[in-house]
Amino acid sequence: MSDKSEFFITRDQNIYEVVIGLEVHAQVTSNSKLFSSSSTKFGAEPNTQVSLVDAAFPGMLPVINEFCVKQAIKTGIGLKAKINNKSVFDRKNYFYADLPQGYQISQYKYPIVGEGMVTLDMPEGQKKVGIERLHLEQDAGKSIHDIDPNSTLVDLNRSGVALMEIVSKPDLRSPDEVNSYIKKLRSIMRYLGTCDGNMQEGSLRADVNVSVRKKGSKDLGTRCEIKNVNSIKFMQMAIIYEANRQVDLIEDGKKIDQETRLFDTKKNETRSMRSKEDAHDYRYFPDPDLLPLEIDDEYINKIKLEIPELPDEKKKRFIDKFNLTPYEATILVSDIETSKYFEEVIKDSDVKLSTNWITGELFALLNEKGLDISDSPISSKNLSKLVNFIKDGTISGKIAKTIFEIMAEKDEDPEKIINEKGLKQESNPEELEKLIDQILNDNQDKVTEYKSGKDKLFGFFVGQAMKVSGGKANPKLLNEILKTKLTK
Repeated sequence: MSDKSEFFITRDQNIYEVVIGLEVHAQVTSNSKLFSSSSTKFGAEPNTQVSLVDAAFPGMLPVINEFCVKQAIKTGIGLKAKINNKSVFDRKNYFYADLPQGYQISQYKYPIVGEGMVTLDMPEGQKKVGIERLHLEQDAGKSIHDIDPNSTLVDLNRSGVALMEIVSKPDLRSPDEVNSYIKKLRSIMRYLGTCDGNMQEGSLRADVNVSVRKKGSKDLGTRCEIKNVNSIKFMQMAIIYEANRQVDLIEDGKKIDQETRLFDTKKNETRSMRSKEDAHDYRYFPDPDLLPLEIDDEYINKIKLEIPELPDEKKKRFIDKFNLTPYEATILVSDIETSKYFEEVIKDSDVKLSTNWITGELFALLNEKGLDISDSPISSKNLSKLVNFIKDGTISGKIAKTIFEIMAEKDEDPEKIINEKGLKQESNPEELEKLIDQILNDNQDKVTEYKSGKDKLFGFFVGQAMKVSGGKANPKLLNEILKTKLTK
């Protein structure tokens, strides 16, 4: 690997490049399923959220959920993609034990969303990743293998839940780019409210297509699809293993078979699942129970008016309006809850100081406790107050860290902590002069040495003053008075 985000594999004199494309399955945020009114709430008892439509009882007809259609269009707009005025639902025929119909209602030739683009912020600069399509489809149920030693159990609660399959072009070239891409997709959908992106609950997972080619080649190579990977870490591990496996085959003069593989997270390896199907294997045909979906421009334009400020636009505003660095802005807009917290803090406090405390102390605290910013033990209101007390000289930065630690245990008003514990910074010039005079009188030998050219002793006097004041002396004022007295 290089020090950038590219990923290369070297064997003797041969350098190989990995080519990656993702098919991301994002669960649509909606109260009911794509073709029925059954609930989509996570965590319900098995088979308690299943209608006759979801269970594929004979004669049951699907009815399209308009809200799910609207969510897909919103996502397409967020991906800067073409919204198709006409799309068609197809039957994709294959057997799974947890697919009651024996087919999945999906979209093939005529998806609801066409080509789009996502911009990634990589260490070496921005990278554009093409979106091939976004189509709506229904999820299958869930097979459970670890409850009964002799049987596989089936939970159909997920059957019929609306999914958006977002298919990228084969533009990704490294595990790091995959990490950035998934996080950016998730961020856009969370801003839009179209998918919560919760990978632990299965709301976001991906099929990862991997191939390798010699560096400089235009041929994409023979791809293998790694099915249903549900964490970014596992995606990265699977890519590294699979790319090396394919390179080893090529170096040994063997052929790479196009196939579908599974990633074993315990063994950290991919293994063959089945030969990769082509479209004709699924015998796609338009679903006879669903009319083509026709959407006029007026409907699309109304939805466009509902689109909030998205990460890229928010980042530009943060840079232009608040003079943040691109790096700071990228971090602060990466998650909608983080950007909300930041904007709440800076309503009444200094932007630069607030940025430093959020991206420094607060992020470190959240990381240590394993919390999202929405569960922060310190409210935006109280952090804003703390920043203001630093800015106006009520407390020093050092004292602020002590107060921050107390706030982290119990989200208390910093003013109350300052008053109760007597942490207010000493900024009275007369009091500081008395303190400094005492230190200089007690250390006449050091004063003589300083005046003879030992400038480094200045730090000694500052340290003594801070020690005597219990860390409460205003550092800026202390330095000014000390310099004046030492030059007399």
